[in-house]
Amino acid sequence: MDISSTWFIPFSDATRNHKRLKRGLGTDQSIRSNSYSSLYDDGCNGRTNSLNSLLGLQYQDHIWGNAQRYLAVEAIAVDAAAMLGGGVDAVLKEGSDDGMKLVHQLITCAKVVAFRDKSHASALLSELRANALVFGTSFQRVASCFVQGLSDRLSLIQSLGAVGVGGCTVKTMDITPEKEEAFRLFFEICPQIQFGHLAANASILEAFEGESSVHVVDLGMNLGSPQGQQWRSLMHSLANRAGKPPSSLQITGVGTAAECLKDIIDELEVYAESLGMNFQFSMVESNLENLQPEDINLLEGEAVVVNSILQLHCVVKESRGALNSVLQKIRELSPKAVVLVEQDASHNGPFFLGRFMEALHYYSAIFDSLDAMLPKYDTRRAKMEQFYFAEEIKNIISCEGSARVERHQRLDQWRRRMSRAGFQSSPMKMITEAKQWLEKVKLCDGYTIVDEKGCLVLGWKSKPIIAASCWKCS
Repeated sequence: MDISSTWFIPFSDATRNHKRLKRGLGTDQSIRSNSYSSLYDDGCNGRTNSLNSLLGLQYQDHIWGNAQRYLAVEAIAVDAAAMLGGGVDAVLKEGSDDGMKLVHQLITCAKVVAFRDKSHASALLSELRANALVFGTSFQRVASCFVQGLSDRLSLIQSLGAVGVGGCTVKTMDITPEKEEAFRLFFEICPQIQFGHLAANASILEAFEGESSVHVVDLGMNLGSPQGQQWRSLMHSLANRAGKPPSSLQITGVGTAAECLKDIIDELEVYAESLGMNFQFSMVESNLENLQPEDINLLEGEAVVVNSILQLHCVVKESRGALNSVLQKIRELSPKAVVLVEQDASHNGPFFLGRFMEALHYYSAIFDSLDAMLPKYDTRRAKMEQFYFAEEIKNIISCEGSARVERHQRLDQWRRRMSRAGFQSSPMKMITEAKQWLEKVKLCDGYTIVDEKGCLVLGWKSKPIIAASCWKCS
């Protein structure tokens, strides 16, 4: 079967064939069962019947495999049409045949990798590496990251016809100097994290209104210096709030990189002293799945808020158990509010091809925004793309099982998960303030902020990028 040729299957024909195939596939198990049992029939024509049955069985396996491939190709073709219909803005803006050819090559390669055809995929990857330039157009640059991910996945899968993908050896959560610098640049140049801090601090201040002793449990201290900036801003707002400032502020950081945070903690203590604020910082060295409520030093009468910036998606697994366990531990802290900031994307689907298409659409928008903000040869842009976003992309498309930690979900999915865990939405009443902030930072045209059912969503040209929400125990 020529996989690449199926890309141009007409939608109406594909739909009819899809229905016909689904009806036919339902009888496959009985056909196989009958074929296998016939191999053991006795009689004068036993050997001839057995040979014929074996050939028939092999033919049925061949038909079954191609039918499954056809259905997968059809699904991806429909997804791709929807994606391009919605617009990979970078490609359409470039408006070249080369750009559309690169989209086609990339998706075809993903299909071939999904079918575990290593020889065909290797040839396509070689061609893609020549066209997906790290310093090219915005889509060439994002394509270069996906080529890396496809190459990693191809090196882990077994040969054509085998089942399963090996465990990922890429440790994208390790904090390297390059990744730390890339994340710092991302925080300083792009609005996503700053938007998250703005929305989170507004909800924290609202929860702490009238409270004297306040305590923030920060689930994301692995993020380093950006979190230090969030807490400096919160301290300033608490010290200057209407009425009396709090008599004490305690921040508990949860993470596995305590040795990297000493300078940040020292700076926060000096800043708190300059404000005349009674401040205490505690560190719990633990990942979220091993965190226990008793690890948090709660004082009597404290108002507690839990702050999670780009963290909870890492404990989303194939089953709901891991995340639910973490959320139940959070509930045991009796927080006045839980602030959640997460990528608004669907990168946790169980099927590789679906994740690939979703990620391609999402990161095409991200790279398009970087193209609007920074020149082509700006080294800061290249560092963010190759050492931060590329690591996310590679984890999403090349890893499986526990190694896949970039399990981003859409806002509606988070609503359902939080509701099932016993939380109810607390509307963020700051859409005007958020829009004023976006105008003030003067990044570039294209960014938007909308209120979606009490949550705030930052987007790029109508594509949701990151969402902030606030929750209370119900």
